[in-house]
Amino acid sequence: MRYTGPKDRLSRREGFDLFGKGTKLTRLNVTPGQHGPKGQLRQASQYGRQLREKQKVKRMYGLTEKQFRKYMQASLKTKGNTGKTLFKILESRLDNVVYRLKFADSRPQARQLVSHRHVSVNGKKVNIASYQVKPKDVINLDEKAIKIANIKKLIEDKGVEVPDWLKRKTGAGVIVRLPERDEIKEEINEQDIIEYYSR
Repeated sequence: MRYTGPKDRLSRREGFDLFGKGTKLTRLNVTPGQHGPKGQLRQASQYGRQLREKQKVKRMYGLTEKQFRKYMQASLKTKGNTGKTLFKILESRLDNVVYRLKFADSRPQARQLVSHRHVSVNGKKVNIASYQVKPKDVINLDEKAIKIANIKKLIEDKGVEVPDWLKRKTGAGVIVRLPERDEIKEEINEQDIIEYYSR
């Protein structure tokens, strides 16, 4: 099941801004719970550290455990660097691409745009958030989405910067190529995730 509770709680649990809330996120350094952390904090074991890293990335991209495991297994079977392959798959999800194109403030908002059929790929409506885009694919928002106040503000922002693997113009974007690992700026230790699933 996908988590639908308070988003701040997840970010506080991971000690990481999972949803790009920036200054809107308060008490990031305080773990969730009615009375905060109890007793003396213990250093995480190797397994605990690997689990937290896996949970962090899974939650950041808004995936279920089943989805994340499937992506990880596909990456482990592919020749080449497993971590690079995993992040190419994650970044190629349609909801993530809509977020990276700055058509949405967060991945949850981007997923909503996709599921409400506001997004098309190469002229065809796609409402599957996990849809994998490919180089040269053209992503468009429909007129209805462009008229939504906060979406309109994001689209009209002339100073917006998108990753080099994407190009954006008004309510449209193009996949120039798939991303390289060093283009993902979030602090992620993929080796911990690989080791967690390789046990």
